[in-house]
Amino acid sequence: MDEARTVIPGVFRLFFIENNGMAFGMELGGDWGKLFLSLFRVAAVIVIGYYLWGLVKKNASTLLIVCISLIFAGAIGNILDSIFYGKIFSASCGNPWLINRPCDDVARMFPAEGGYGRWFHGQVVDMFQFTVRWPKWVPRLGGRYIFAAIFNLADAAISIGVILLIIFNKRLFGKKKEDTVVPA
Repeated sequence: MDEARTVIPGVFRLFFIENNGMAFGMELGGDWGKLFLSLFRVAAVIVIGYYLWGLVKKNASTLLIVCISLIFAGAIGNILDSIFYGKIFSASCGNPWLINRPCDDVARMFPAEGGYGRWFHGQVVDMFQFTVRWPKWVPRLGGRYIFAAIFNLADAAISIGVILLIIFNKRLFGKKKEDTVVPA
């Protein structure tokens, strides 16, 4: 079954894939690695949530709160997939990690036989693919991909939050000028 749908030829397509690991499909290895990754995500969200709560209490910059909120929301989205997806959906044929296992053309929600995995062992669903290539006239690189990763909305939120933190780093974390009092 073709799991990709072109939206803008050569630039953007919807591409259903279930990611068993983290960014770019990297894995820590086996069931224990998957469990560690899921528990690490939960711990990271707790820390980020506590930090965000502190920022709001301190009346921090709105931009900083927005950046951390994007990272927090994206992390929660990926955690929800990781914790629950394997329990509530059947295996789909769009999952490249479940080789030689029975699968459905499209994952079914709440199948009678149960999901394909255990708690904290689910895949994260990725679905957006933007492709950026080098211009054809660039020697040795012409036509090759610069970027063609497949990601989800949660990944986009995390990336936007981090990019904004990098761009506005000095504004958000730079030393604030103290009001100087000139002695009379």
